[in-house]
Amino acid sequence: MSAALAGVIAGLIFGTVSAGLMLPLEFADKRVALTAAFVDRFAIGLVIGCVQLPWPGWLVGLVFGLLMSIPSALITKAHVPILSLGAVGGLVIGGIIHGWG
Repeated sequence: MSAALAGVIAGLIFGTVSAGLMLPLEFADKRVALTAAFVDRFAIGLVIGCVQLPWPGWLVGLVFGLLMSIPSALITKAHVPILSLGAVGGLVIGGIIHGWG
């Protein structure tokens, strides 16, 4: 399986899990909030799968997971949960797709 396809699959899983974690929360427009969360996390998986850097895979995932989570964290002012989930998800996706070494 190519790294890009693995990124799409990882992004679908990460996006679904993230949106699922938000289901019990209250939002003014819940559908928009869940869609935004899904797209944001899907993009993290896709980018990690497509990027090729000479870094360890877990570091690629961590950097891109954090970097791509910053705008949502700033807009929502929910810094800790958004950045934490982005960091952990990116770390795992990067390690799985590009290796832990």
